Amino acid sequence: MDLKIGKLSKCQICNHSPLNKIINLGNITPCDSLLKPKQLKKRQKKYPLNLFRCTKCGLVQIDYVVNPKELFHVNYPYRSGITKDLKKNLEKISSHVSRGLNNKSSKLVIDIGSNDGSILKGFKRLGFEVLGIEPTNIAKIANKDGINTLQEFFSYNLSKKIKKKYGHASVITASNVFAHVNKLSDLLNGIHNILEDDGVFVSESHYLGSIIERFQFDSIYHEHLKYYSIKPLIKLFEKHNFIFEKVERIPNYGGSIRVYARKKSNKFSIGKTVKNLLKYEINKGYYNDKTYNLFSRKIKNFKKNFTKKIFNLKKQNNSLIGIGCPGRAMTLLEYCKLDNKVIDYIAEQKTSLKIGLYTPGTKIPVKDEKNAFKSPPDYGIMLSWHYAKSIIKNLKKKNFKPKIIVPLPKIRFLK
Repeated sequence: MDLKIGKLSKCQICNHSPLNKIINLGNITPCDSLLKPKQLKKRQKKYPLNLFRCTKCGLVQIDYVVNPKELFHVNYPYRSGITKDLKKNLEKISSHVSRGLNNKSSKLVIDIGSNDGSILKGFKRLGFEVLGIEPTNIAKIANKDGINTLQEFFSYNLSKKIKKKYGHASVITASNVFAHVNKLSDLLNGIHNILEDDGVFVSESHYLGSIIERFQFDSIYHEHLKYYSIKPLIKLFEKHNFIFEKVERIPNYGGSIRVYARKKSNKFSIGKTVKNLLKYEINKGYYNDKTYNLFSRKIKNFKKNFTKKIFNLKKQNNSLIGIGCPGRAMTLLEYCKLDNKVIDYIAEQKTSLKIGLYTPGTKIPVKDEKNAFKSPPDYGIMLSWHYAKSIIKNLKKKNFKPKIIVPLPKIRFLK
């Protein structure tokens, strides 16, 4: 189903109505609309961020589509390759996938939403011809690094042009992209068109199970239109003549699923891992109201407790900074009303494109992390908490002095 811009009243996959409301997180600024210093007086657009569930197919989703050109603008500041753990996991995809290809397979690999080319670098090292599709200026970085990348949104029409020039692809990948797309039918039709008959489409999406189990409500933002579990994904792919051969749970972005889809034929069948995950989800209650009523209450209680602790620290004249500036942090900051009056700045690693900018809605400056070592604050709030273990280990090596607050999945104060 292809979605129009604006408010939705029906399920994004099966068109069912009405949808069951889970929680209203308020009106939030798109998370990657960071501001330059000269834009600070500019009034930014905010959009409703409400979470719903379809009782028919089980899809958890938001009910408002922001124009993709506004979300994934040319100056989009996110780079997948600067997070070491993520980069390592992305580059592993090539070795996993290439083992399942036969000798007659095409040597072309296409990555949709390829960002800086992290996935494709692994395939290129294995001798594949690679092609990235990336609508933002990050495409220029990938091309500079030797990864052939088209700066465009992927579509059925683009797939026809690619097939004419490059032929069919044996592998198509899409990491942390599938939940972003408002024109799913067009996307899947394009993939089906360009994928060879024995080829594989590998999609990674933030997993609904991890969001619930690890209480990752901060991963709810406008770029993520859908929060996938396996049941609605099966329904969606079947509608477009694909089947799932295999599914894996992986650590990316705090917990994702990687699905291996094939064109429907007598050669392929639904794998055991897919059936097992579906059973797991049913047993965990991902398709009943009780689970989401509890999730909603936990979010509201977290806001109350977390803001109380943070504002008390501020009243006691403690200085506070943020550690890491992922897109998900913007939901946490705006929902909890933590702005530049509360948090002095956010520390980012020196390679980040966000340094020198200001967070959307809350207008907190983003600075090189060296500032936190030169003039240590009293506390650092771990906004990249889903990578807390490796970040804290790295900070300790550098003799980081401030106390660290890890907000999720449970509020923790670390010395």
